[in-house]
Amino acid sequence: MARGKIQIKRIENQTNRQVTYSKRRNGLFKKAHELTVLCDARVSIIMFSSSNKLHEFISPNTTTKEIIDLYQTVSDVDVWSAHYERMQETKRKLLETNRNLRTQIKQRLGECLDELDIQELRSLEEEMENTFKLVRERKFKSLGNQIETTKKKNKSQQDIQKNLIHELELRAEDPHYGLVENGGDYDSVLGYQLRFHQNHHHHYPNHALHAASASDIITFHLLE
Repeated sequence: MARGKIQIKRIENQTNRQVTYSKRRNGLFKKAHELTVLCDARVSIIMFSSSNKLHEFISPNTTTKEIIDLYQTVSDVDVWSAHYERMQETKRKLLETNRNLRTQIKQRLGECLDELDIQELRSLEEEMENTFKLVRERKFKSLGNQIETTKKKNKSQQDIQKNLIHELELRAEDPHYGLVENGGDYDSVLGYQLRFHQNHHHHYPNHALHAASASDIITFHLLE
């Protein structure tokens, strides 16, 4: 059966439209390839989908630029002139911006001031004063942070010094303070002292034992 004619109009369904585009694009590229092989033709196809996705075909052993250059030669149309003019205009603007920036930098260094009128000089002076104000504020903030950090370090060193002095005072009052035998640590000795005191308080609840201080009992036991 012969295929029925398809009405040429926009396909409303997006999925069907994408499928049709893909199939017909491949078919078109296939025909372009056949023309290249069978007829020794140079073919270039540039396509953009509805989502602006580029698809292109170019005959082997040639480039798109060569095709466009050949088109310009044959049709006497300058395709690149408009693009070249836009590039030249962009270049001119960039050079002008660069010159202005260089001049502004020199003016802020005290150079190229003769070409400025009194109003421009006042504006430049006001701008420089505002800049100096911002720099001073930033400097004072940085100094404040450094001072605060130094104070915290000094406070930490003072706390360490006070702890050391307190430790020395305790050692001066009690020669056996902090004494640890057989390589034991301070925490284990402290726990042992507390247990020793509790056990003796439980087994010997006499007045003399109660009258004795915990430090006396503990020191006596450690020196045995």
